[in-house]
Amino acid sequence: MLEDIEQAIQQNKEKEYQTMVHNIKPSPPVLKNAIAAFGVGGFICAFAQGILNILLQMGLTNKDAGTVTLILMILIGAVLTGFGIYDNLGKFAGAGSIIPITGFANSIVASALEWKREGYVFGVTAKMFTVAGPVLVYGTLISVLIGIISLII
Repeated sequence: MLEDIEQAIQQNKEKEYQTMVHNIKPSPPVLKNAIAAFGVGGFICAFAQGILNILLQMGLTNKDAGTVTLILMILIGAVLTGFGIYDNLGKFAGAGSIIPITGFANSIVASALEWKREGYVFGVTAKMFTVAGPVLVYGTLISVLIGIISLII
């Protein structure tokens, strides 16, 4: 009987606490966040499209221009991460900075930089591939499966 009363009091305290937290907690600015994500993500993609268009005008084939554009965007994302600029962009834009390929470069370089004090072999190199490894493995696996399915069809 006494345990039931103590349990009811505890549940009442938890409900009061949750109500207080709900009343105090500010609501996120969803519209502002969506506009920031769309604007930054769109700018990154438009910038990459601009690079692609310039490379195509220089006479590169579609395949070569696409490859060079990807390499340049990954390089830009990595360099901006190294200088700490991409992290600030990510805080402002959220998913708008994560979705383009520059976000993948950011995640790899950021994890490498985080572990640089452990040394280049066991820190930077090993930790860099904790993010890239699963992406590369599953990307390769899915591309093989899609290739097999397209061969059958």
